[in-house]
Amino acid sequence: MIEKTSDQDVQLSTEVTNVLELTVILQVAVDVPLLTLFDYLPPLVSAPMEWIPGLRLLVPFGTRQRVGILMGIAAHSECAAERLKRVNAVLDAMPLLTALDLQLIAWAASYYQQPVGEALFTALPPHLRKKSPQPPFSKGENKKPPLEKGGLGGICETGEFALNADQDAAVNAISAALGTFQPFLLDGVTGSGKTEVYIQLISQVIAAGQQALVIVPEIGLTPQLQHRLTSRLSGVTVVLHSRLKASERARNWELAALGTATLVLGTRSAIFVPLPHLALIVVDEEHDQSLKQQDGFRYSARDVAVRRAQLVGCPVVLGSATPALETFHNAQRKRYGWLQLPRRAGVARPPKISLLDIRQQPLRAGLSMVLRERMETELAAGNQILLFLNRRGYAPVLMCHSCGWIGSCSHCDARLTLHLSPPKFWCHHCERTQPVPQHCPDCKSADLRLLGRGTERLEEELQPLFPETTIVRIDSDSTSRQGELKRLLGAVKRGEVQIVLGTQMLAKGHDFPGITLVGILDLDGMFYANDFRATERTAQLIVQVAGRAGRAERAGQVILQTRHPEHPLLQSLLRSGYHGFMTEALREREAAELPPFAHLALLRADATDELIPFEFLREAKRLAADIPAFAHMLILGPAASPLARRLGRYHAQLLVQCTNRAQLQRFLKQWRIALHKVKINHHLHWSIDVDPQEMF
Repeated sequence: MIEKTSDQDVQLSTEVTNVLELTVILQVAVDVPLLTLFDYLPPLVSAPMEWIPGLRLLVPFGTRQRVGILMGIAAHSECAAERLKRVNAVLDAMPLLTALDLQLIAWAASYYQQPVGEALFTALPPHLRKKSPQPPFSKGENKKPPLEKGGLGGICETGEFALNADQDAAVNAISAALGTFQPFLLDGVTGSGKTEVYIQLISQVIAAGQQALVIVPEIGLTPQLQHRLTSRLSGVTVVLHSRLKASERARNWELAALGTATLVLGTRSAIFVPLPHLALIVVDEEHDQSLKQQDGFRYSARDVAVRRAQLVGCPVVLGSATPALETFHNAQRKRYGWLQLPRRAGVARPPKISLLDIRQQPLRAGLSMVLRERMETELAAGNQILLFLNRRGYAPVLMCHSCGWIGSCSHCDARLTLHLSPPKFWCHHCERTQPVPQHCPDCKSADLRLLGRGTERLEEELQPLFPETTIVRIDSDSTSRQGELKRLLGAVKRGEVQIVLGTQMLAKGHDFPGITLVGILDLDGMFYANDFRATERTAQLIVQVAGRAGRAERAGQVILQTRHPEHPLLQSLLRSGYHGFMTEALREREAAELPPFAHLALLRADATDELIPFEFLREAKRLAADIPAFAHMLILGPAASPLARRLGRYHAQLLVQCTNRAQLQRFLKQWRIALHKVKINHHLHWSIDVDPQEMF
């Protein structure tokens, strides 16, 4: 028997339903530049049995639908009930991110002053930022083949890989810390066997059924390291970086998130990949500035790695032959365990470094007579040579000899670099290209002359000097095709190349046992850059490049051509090595109250009109004075950025300096809230860069 329902009963039922709905408020992060989470009601259908943070949701946002991530559940909302919208759909059968993953990303968003929604979606691979549903993870039933599988089943006990005393001490110290949070600086000279230490530790982690994460600063470092790791380790290794095909990147991310991958090797964004059994994090070349994201979500993968290890409760190993001053300082203060590998592994000996004063010396192809003679000697002995020139392209300047015109970018305050293969005028800042002029645009003269030398020109000029020699160039231009870098590096290692020349792509991580001579051609300009870190980076580059020489049983030598042989940096490196240089540099930083003795943040602003960024920054500085923590801040500016015009936009900045990190963070949080309330010109973009690595 069907009973008739009265209008009063229907109204009562609706009211009860609304009350029940309002006991579940979904707090959702959306990829927008706003500081808040957004409240939604659950969908009427297809709701999961349990609302777990980390699920992706399709939500109405303004006039569009957007993907959001569930961050939490609340019993009530500050928004009026009639204003709350419903979630349109649940995109995942299970959360993509665990509570620990969400905690890490929320911390990073807070520390780097980034809206949490933007940070979350930066941490996800591209295919998961879209509206399409994610197929359910198939834990324990993954039918996809592993990307790599090693054959040696863990530690290889042959004599070839026997540890020396320093390596053994490092492995034992870190092994003892497995299962607990402990940061370590693995401070090892080039060729000291840091990778072997990594392999021994990762093998232990895999044998225990857990996962390891290795972060490298550049994609170019992954092929060689991947080969060494996978040839020695059992389990499944996956690689994560931006040049992978979308399908491969998606597969590798899922293998990591499932726990199937026992080792993840990736560039900086891999620091956020979910790893349910994470037991060890390694950051190789921890000093490298490429570990800091320079736009959007400006995080440091090295520093996030330390925080992730703290949350997980596992060791984090920061490896480098040239540690960053901040890391070195933490080791000195015993905040990090300091493990030193002061000797090269095996029979390899450190190279001899000598300065060569090239003032008033005749040069051919940028090479002094002394360097050319040393090259001929090494080639005659069957050895290989590396020439380092940190400038790609053919020539950095094209100038009119008649009127002085210089080829400059119309969108940036930068000179155009001439490239010849293929011929083009190229701005290395905005990537715009244009045809190479045959006549001066100003006076129509045909007398256009090249100034300076890039790797293309050096390659062309070397061939007549060494006609019977195989020469290869390795830079971002010559290795742009997929697989080309791996092919060229393999040819060098097999001895098929006698002279290899290139940029800083060659400076780190590569093992070329046949190279006995390194020539460093032009570093003088780096000494006088307008960044306080310039001398540190120059010292790191010199030591890293020098480390490519004499990696096997043959002795190595390094010749550094310079017009400033008396420069304190060079003298300090020759006299006391990198550690001696760091000790002197730390004294200078302390006197100037610069990192690591103070902490910095940059408020950056840019617009198509030159005046707009300065107007905003002046208002920002005025607002800063109203914040209680302002008394502890030193704010400098506003000032034009060192490269004031880029991509057709004018850039300016305020520098905030404070000796106390916690006070700086409190100030920035209040300042950011105030800045978001400022009515700005719609052409203006602004951002806060915490712990900036580039001052441009």
